[in-house]
Amino acid sequence: MTADVDDSAVDKDLDVSTANTMRERANESRLKLWILLKANRLLVTAVLAVSFFVVFVIGVTVLPPPLIPQLNSSDTIDTLFSTMISAVITGVTLVVTISQLVLSQENGPLGEQRQRMEDSMDFRDYTEELVGAPSPADPSAFLRNIIDVCQDRAEAIRDGFGDIESDQLRWEIDQFTQSVIGNSETVRDQLQGGTFGNFDVVFAALNYNYGWKIFQIERLLNDHEADLGERENELLNELKTALSMFGPAREHVKTLYFEWALTSLSQLILYAALPALAVAGIMMVIGEAGTFPGSTLGIENIALLVGASLTVTLLPFLLLVSYISRIVTLAKRTLAIEPLILRESQR
Repeated sequence: MTADVDDSAVDKDLDVSTANTMRERANESRLKLWILLKANRLLVTAVLAVSFFVVFVIGVTVLPPPLIPQLNSSDTIDTLFSTMISAVITGVTLVVTISQLVLSQENGPLGEQRQRMEDSMDFRDYTEELVGAPSPADPSAFLRNIIDVCQDRAEAIRDGFGDIESDQLRWEIDQFTQSVIGNSETVRDQLQGGTFGNFDVVFAALNYNYGWKIFQIERLLNDHEADLGERENELLNELKTALSMFGPAREHVKTLYFEWALTSLSQLILYAALPALAVAGIMMVIGEAGTFPGSTLGIENIALLVGASLTVTLLPFLLLVSYISRIVTLAKRTLAIEPLILRESQR
């Protein structure tokens, strides 16, 4: 049983625990992070497409001077959609080329492939030794096993520091282990049932703030060296080892997701490019003056037609915006694998 802590002897201004989830660490709105990371990319693309269509139709209808007369010009439609054809072809070519360059690291001679396999199996063997069981093939279960070990070792630290004389150290250990255990339980629940490829696994892994925890262990070992015995040093270093294993495991899963997402993006852009080119070509052929007279709900039919056609031709670009916004946000928030704090909100 842990002895009561003398509040007068404890410096409670010391920040031992920290915000664990990515949203709390980033100090940004839940909606913004949901749009950038969590939301389905096809849904985001659809919202962007609808938004563009609405803005375009309202713009050409309401904003002075009226643009409807210009849309009724065959030269305007021809110029607009011939430009879109060139943009779609060029954009699709560049995106697919870049994706293939990223994925080219998967290709290589037999010796390099064998080395990759050996490195991966060595890591799995070390993880198996760490958790005391075979490493699961499922990425979600693989990360959960490491988190389970971190929680078990944090609980061992909490229960093993009851005889420490320093009230300050016991208070810091209590705050630190509470943070580790609570974060472990939260992320384990988020990983439960997660399927690789739909971002759930990667998003849950982002919420495990292992870097700060490693830093706190290093600080405890240094600041309280005189108060720590051999057993206490061993317990802290065992937790540090487990936390250090989570970093490369998360980065490996993240890298696989990047490759998965870029492959999916290339496929979707290719699929979207065909109807985009078809619609642009049709509009160049039939977009003659007076072909689409009249209005619907007070809006000129030509504005609705050109807006819808232009939205379809923009789908490859909107897909690119949707997927790349997630990839670059994820990359920005996981730049450092070691305990380095890059965001002002965590300092």
